Amino acid sequence: MRNNNTKYGDIIELPHHVSQKRPQMTLHDRAAQFSPFSALTGYEDALGETARLTNKRLGLSEDRQAKINECLRIILKNISERPEAKITYFVPDTLKSGGEYVTANGFVRHIDECALLIIFTDGRKIPIADIYDIEGEIFRDIENKIFCL
Repeated sequence: MRNNNTKYGDIIELPHHVSQKRPQMTLHDRAAQFSPFSALTGYEDALGETARLTNKRLGLSEDRQAKINECLRIILKNISERPEAKITYFVPDTLKSGGEYVTANGFVRHIDECALLIIFTDGRKIPIADIYDIEGEIFRDIENKIFCL
């Protein structure tokens, strides 16, 4: 029964055309045609990266450097006991200037004097040049001296 009174009345009840030459598109692929389009691919990621904050590396005063050197000396002296230390150090950012300060707790296994690294028993390595502070029970005596910061 054709309804010729409507705008498309003459074709509304005709069978849907199916191509003999091309395979029919899946519903998933068909739906993808209507998904949101981003003309600037990666723009959101770039905005997020720009908004991410980094810290500047802080300079070491002579007193702080003296304290770090004394703590390293104490660690070396007691290395066979695997002294526990809490080390705050600077990690440079790989994508932009600056970085962040990270604190690592652990037992020191070795100080590599050639590579200038502190190596914890769990394998973490901290560059000595990036150390900002060292704390721990083993350093209690020097905390009470002029090295208190």
